[in-house]
Amino acid sequence: MDKPESCDNKPLMQEVEPGTYFWCSCGKSASQPFCDGAHKGTGFSPVKEVVLEKKKIFWCMCKDTKNAPHCDGSHK
Repeated sequence: MDKPESCDNKPLMQEVEPGTYFWCSCGKSASQPFCDGAHKGTGFSPVKEVVLEKKKIFWCMCKDTKNAPHCDGSHK
């Protein structure tokens, strides 16, 4: 698998609680935007995001961002 699978053509905004999140970079997870292990054998790995305080995050869903796991507008 050379390129990730796009899940959407816009970011997913979520208000998240403090904690550790693992963003799916391959696009195969059934638990988007989070990793469920579906990347095994693809060459992709999840991206760890540590949140220290409650905040809004715009998760990249097109999987083309250069600022993973955050949307950088690459979907446009």
